Amino acid sequence: MALHLLLLLLTTFLSAATADDGPFIGVNIGTDLSDMPHPTQVVALLKAQQIRHVRLYDADQAMLIALAKSGIEVVVSVPNEELLAIGQSNSTAANWVSRNVVAHYPATNITVICVGSEVLTTLPNAAKILVNAIKYIHSALVATNLDRQIKVTTPLPSNIILDSFPPSQAFFNRSMNSILVPLLDFLQSTDSFLALNVYPYYDYMKSNGVIPLEYALFKPLPPNKEAVDSNTLLHYSNVFDAVVDAAYFAMSFLNYTNIPVVVTESGWPSRGDSNEPDATVDNANTYNSNLIKHVLNKTGTPKHPGIAVSTYIYELYNEDNKPGLVSEKNWGLFDANGEPIYILHLTGSGAVLANDTTNQTFCIAKDGADPKMVQAALDWACGPGKVDCSDLLQGQPCYEPDNVLAHATYAFHAYYTKMGKSPEACDFNGVATVSTTDPSHGSCIFPGSHGKNGTLSNITAPSMNSTSSDSSASDFHGCELMRIRSILMVIGFLVWGLVL
Repeated sequence: MALHLLLLLLTTFLSAATADDGPFIGVNIGTDLSDMPHPTQVVALLKAQQIRHVRLYDADQAMLIALAKSGIEVVVSVPNEELLAIGQSNSTAANWVSRNVVAHYPATNITVICVGSEVLTTLPNAAKILVNAIKYIHSALVATNLDRQIKVTTPLPSNIILDSFPPSQAFFNRSMNSILVPLLDFLQSTDSFLALNVYPYYDYMKSNGVIPLEYALFKPLPPNKEAVDSNTLLHYSNVFDAVVDAAYFAMSFLNYTNIPVVVTESGWPSRGDSNEPDATVDNANTYNSNLIKHVLNKTGTPKHPGIAVSTYIYELYNEDNKPGLVSEKNWGLFDANGEPIYILHLTGSGAVLANDTTNQTFCIAKDGADPKMVQAALDWACGPGKVDCSDLLQGQPCYEPDNVLAHATYAFHAYYTKMGKSPEACDFNGVATVSTTDPSHGSCIFPGSHGKNGTLSNITAPSMNSTSSDSSASDFHGCELMRIRSILMVIGFLVWGLVL
């Protein structure tokens, strides 16, 4: 009896301890970079930034392997170019799920499959088989008993919603209803969600001044400047909420009232062409900081107050190889080296993406270490370790003192900072150690020190001798593990009392 009760309590408490049912902020990971970081570095950055939800635009095998045992919830995607084949063949869909989902689950915590992206507007010739493709993918999940663990959906652009303000009058483009109605039927019957891409930046740019910049950026507005829905008298203080509620009303117009909305893309570019004057670092920082706070504070929308809309920020990295306008290359939160494009203003909004925190520890070369080993480690850091050692060149700020220990200390700390100050990143085969003394001197300011504000890159990565993603343990689960241990102790005492 006591053992049975123990197992019941264990199940209940462990489920509660590991549940993640609240709203979340995730990120999209595009890969159109000239120097795409290794998957283990990507996962290390995600861990250090407390990012627990990511969306991939494909099902890259190396990335899925790196994400294994990380605890990060993963959205994988069927790329648009594979859609036609999957939508015409149940067996092709089954093979896709076997190769890209079953082979990695549950070590890699895949929770959603996105079938295509904005198919209705970007690939209209495949739109007719979109729902077929979705159903085939779902059938493959049913066959492998994964349909309860993994949802299937497809991201839609917000511009398929017409007459979107006031939101209560919104409706979907009627020419797409022959696809949207069976899609909504599927989402409702499988307890999935409407995936919506929401870009207030584009709404603002296309409005020709009708939409105020403050309204697009979530900036506080006095009540007399808020937009009012004349039918519902609901007040809207930002574009994001208005678009999300327009989606809810558009679904309601087709008699679907219980399908939740998840925003699969939203963000703001930090740089643009001359005709994109509002694509700036300040505006990108303001938008994304306010968006994160808006979601995590569970503000909800005027139509559904208190029911926050989980959102994936577009995107993790600047994609410098993207074609088109300058802004297309500058939606990222980080550059390819893991350095923040800007420091988000997230005080009081939890740890996720809190890259404005500082951690004043430094990685230095050990006194008395073998000079040959130190030199070898220095060569590795400035070579394969991809540390920028240009400050160590003659005539540069950190050239003096010109000795291997001083130069190695700079390179070691630069790598340590780049790797998120993970203890494993300050080893270098035993010739380095962590110190709380800032080794900066004169005009040589070390990365992450108070003298170089804003350069801290909160990444956690494997040591230079490891290629396994497991070498950077799931640090952000430490608190949960401590809580679980405490719960288990309490359960143990309760059961011990019952036995006695």
